[in-house]
Amino acid sequence: MTLVMKVSKSYFKAHALELLRRVETTGEPLILTDRGRPVLEVRPYREGDPREGLLGTLLHYEEPTEPTGEAWEALG
Repeated sequence: MTLVMKVSKSYFKAHALELLRRVETTGEPLILTDRGRPVLEVRPYREGDPREGLLGTLLHYEEPTEPTGEAWEALG
């Protein structure tokens, strides 16, 4: 099991280089928090199509033409 490191934005500001090197060397993501609430994720860059990691993850979907029931917001 991977333990994700969480740090406040103020701690990150003071230790950014050290934390970024840790993400780079370990490959573990880093979550930045603001007043205890996760707001940003820093993770290593990976070459290739990011969708490749999703291949084979959906095993079965009952009604593929029906809406999921979740509301989606458009960016803008």
